[in-house]
Amino acid sequence: MRILPNGSLLFTLLFFLITPASGFGQEGTDCSSCHDQGAKLPQSAHAKVTCLECHPKFTAYPHPENVPKPQCASCHPQQAGEHSRSVHGLALEAGNAAAPGCATCHGDTHELPRAGTPEFHRLVPETCGMCHTEVAEQFNASVHGQAVARGIREAPVCTDCHGEHEIRPHTDTRSTVNPLQIRETCGSCHDDVRLGRRFNIPLDRIQSFDESFHGLALKAGSQTVANCASCHGVHNIFRSTDRRATTNVANLPQTCGQCHPGAGSRFAIGTVHLAEGFEPAVVVWVRRFYLGVIPFTLGFMILHHLGDWIRKLFRMRIQAQAGASAPLPLRHAEVRMLRFERIQHFLLLTSFMVLVWSGFALKYPDAWWAVPLVAYESAYPFRGTIHRIAAAVLVTVSIMHVLSLLVNRRLRSHWLTMLPRRNDVYEMLGALAYNLGLRSTKPVISPHSYVEKVEYWAVVWGTFIMAATGFLLWFNNWSLRWMPKSWLDAATSIHFYEAVLASLAILIWHFYTVIFDPDVYPMDPAWLTGHSVRRRVSHSQDEPAVEAHSSEERQSSAD
Repeated sequence: MRILPNGSLLFTLLFFLITPASGFGQEGTDCSSCHDQGAKLPQSAHAKVTCLECHPKFTAYPHPENVPKPQCASCHPQQAGEHSRSVHGLALEAGNAAAPGCATCHGDTHELPRAGTPEFHRLVPETCGMCHTEVAEQFNASVHGQAVARGIREAPVCTDCHGEHEIRPHTDTRSTVNPLQIRETCGSCHDDVRLGRRFNIPLDRIQSFDESFHGLALKAGSQTVANCASCHGVHNIFRSTDRRATTNVANLPQTCGQCHPGAGSRFAIGTVHLAEGFEPAVVVWVRRFYLGVIPFTLGFMILHHLGDWIRKLFRMRIQAQAGASAPLPLRHAEVRMLRFERIQHFLLLTSFMVLVWSGFALKYPDAWWAVPLVAYESAYPFRGTIHRIAAAVLVTVSIMHVLSLLVNRRLRSHWLTMLPRRNDVYEMLGALAYNLGLRSTKPVISPHSYVEKVEYWAVVWGTFIMAATGFLLWFNNWSLRWMPKSWLDAATSIHFYEAVLASLAILIWHFYTVIFDPDVYPMDPAWLTGHSVRRRVSHSQDEPAVEAHSSEERQSSAD
């Protein structure tokens, strides 16, 4: 018998000392002599996981019986927790044995494909299709499914939209496919600059949606307003040029008719996503018109009132230095508003302020002042209801005003003083020249001057424009039945810009004349009492006329 050298004997002893007692049970290949899964493990996602990490009790042979199956949660606690909260996990907990668990979707642990590989991505629709057969068929035929079939890794699969483990019902506001989340889910691809440039995806769709009524209402929390899936579909999404697409021109009446019953074929005449630079010509001209009119009008108002304010401050300072008292009003305070007019003014004031608040709350739902109106938008369209009620009050006041002029002679006589006259232009130019220091004497101003007339007729014009465009938007089902969508787009644009102009005009023009004008500060009480304390420059030859006018108004008020 040959004796092994000392070195060989030592090596043999060390080999057996460092080898586990399980008899080659630590590595997958060690178990492959009996278990063919061991041969598949090195090519799977678990290639670096040893057998004993999942099967710690199988350290001896023969293996013990009735050993529980390995639990994925021991290595994947986060994913297991998400699954337990999902529709699948809750179904399993409720006793539905057919509900998918880890192995249902991931397959044999020993053959699990590596995540991030093209094969793993391609198999997702097939995996979900084992339970959701019809949905998988729709998806495979869609633009997304066809892109996946071509091997485009960036194309979305089921898990990109629905999530992976924590899949919740679409009615759950935390779900990625809930109406409140759809915009973010679709936007993860359609608002991605890199993907847009690589695959020629229009990058203006999300922005144009956000600026539309649907996008603004969704941002405010509405659960019922149309979102991406409402129009484009969920799994059956095709190019708009495909006749199967819900956004195909031929299918738009049916698609839009889901929310707008009776939407006619004329509705399709117009662009859906109004991206800047691609709007209908009428919308472009509306914007250009108002972007010129608004700065010019407001600039004139600021220039006029700023000059008037500075002039009056200098006058008051000079009078104070001379020890003279401020000029007193005329002998009797002017009757500016009759009783019925004051009632109309109060309703007009209230409805206008509510309209401004509730209207701009739609455009800017994140603003702090909009929170009280949009806080419960997901449960009830509170903001829209308030806006429409205020609009109805404003229209009612306008009708009351017209009827009162038709039936009441005294009111009609009072209203006649508000009609524009040629002399109003001279008064305005004279006052502007005086305010700018181009004239040394202040011109005589009529009791109902160009200041009041500009505001009155601006209110008449603005109310007509806002009511006309507002009714088109309010009764949009009727509008869509008979008009191209571009008409509604123009009405929306006019409604917004006119609201901006009206709001700022009231703040600058009206608030100055009734609050901040030094002649009436801190407030002209005419809207409460009917009498104005405004002091007007009056020459001796004009005073009788002014006094006669005031006397006639006082008599009308008393009657």
